[in-house]
Amino acid sequence: MFVWQSVLEALDSLASNKMRSGLTILGIVIGVGAVIAMLAIGTGAQATITGSISGIGTNLLFVLRGGSEEIRNPKPLTLGDADALQDPFSAPSVLSVAPVIQGSLEVTYAGEGDFIPALGVTASYNSVRNVTMAEGDFIDDVQLLGRASVVVLGPDTAETLFGRREGVTGETVRIEGQPFRVIGVTTAKGGSGFQNPDNQIYLPMTTAQTRLMKRTRGNVDMLMVQAVDADLVAEAEQEVASILRARHRTPIGEDDFTVFTQQSFLETATTILNVFTIFLGGVAGISLLVGGIGIMNIMLVSVTERTREIGLRKAVGARKRDILLQFLTESALLSVFGGLIGIGLGWALSQLVGAIAAASNADINPVIGLDAVLLATLFSAAVGLFFGLYPAKRAADLEPVEALRYE
Repeated sequence: MFVWQSVLEALDSLASNKMRSGLTILGIVIGVGAVIAMLAIGTGAQATITGSISGIGTNLLFVLRGGSEEIRNPKPLTLGDADALQDPFSAPSVLSVAPVIQGSLEVTYAGEGDFIPALGVTASYNSVRNVTMAEGDFIDDVQLLGRASVVVLGPDTAETLFGRREGVTGETVRIEGQPFRVIGVTTAKGGSGFQNPDNQIYLPMTTAQTRLMKRTRGNVDMLMVQAVDADLVAEAEQEVASILRARHRTPIGEDDFTVFTQQSFLETATTILNVFTIFLGGVAGISLLVGGIGIMNIMLVSVTERTREIGLRKAVGARKRDILLQFLTESALLSVFGGLIGIGLGWALSQLVGAIAAASNADINPVIGLDAVLLATLFSAAVGLFFGLYPAKRAADLEPVEALRYE
């Protein structure tokens, strides 16, 4: 009953100075709203990026040229390396290998176009990356042997060039000024930004090597290796490393190549995004501290204004803890009210960011977790109590006689 009475008295005191209380609460509202919004954006970005990485496939390995910084002049990856990795006796855990060369090429249609990420691939890329076609066909061995002037478009690329995603097979586009016939459009996978599979073109590797990307014959930029099963990725990684060490004549520990797995990409991305989310939350948390300083300032002003009231209450029997509890209750209520309103503001801000991202074709869906709400609310309450403690103690330590004489 005594605590409830303290709450009622605190509410009455705050209501007597509505404007001042409202402005004090505003600092906490902004702080809590910013924390929740930033954590929601960070969580949403993490879910999007890790989902994209997981969508690559759980049984894929990526082999790139170059090892540690100490390795000088690493040997390039070659089509011969790709053939060696497909030997079932040397690499029984490897199902298929897709060599890739990549670059950015100018693609135009009717004089309009843009620079589009381009991949020079073999027919095995289709099965390794599980490419599905919305229309037409993917590149085959006949087109590779004939260095055919054909291209497969991603759906976003088709939309950019033709203003539609259907009925473009058979059309002719120009790549670096050379005519290429469209033989198919891939199924939309969803994505945005760098390495968006929906905004790419696929060319026969032989055509890309000799006419567009000018690679040394047989050299490739990357090898995509498909393990027989997701449980055999570790074995496949060891087999790939062993074969390439033998072919490149590099001792253990001095590899001139790097093997990445989907799990390693996922772990790296998760670590980076966790740091990013914590950083955003920390920056937003500074505004909570500013709001707490505002509470302390207002409570000190309130103690000064109510000095005679405090002296009178102590003179008629109020104990030191009663005065302490009264002012702590006021500061706690300020922070709790600010926290509750801040939750609504944080939700509104995260929805606004999500809407802006959707309008900009950025696949970010902010996620407000219960942990973020509890963290922001409890932290705001703690801020109120912490910054209200000194004013409350100052009020409780006033001598009744001196307080009653205060003008």
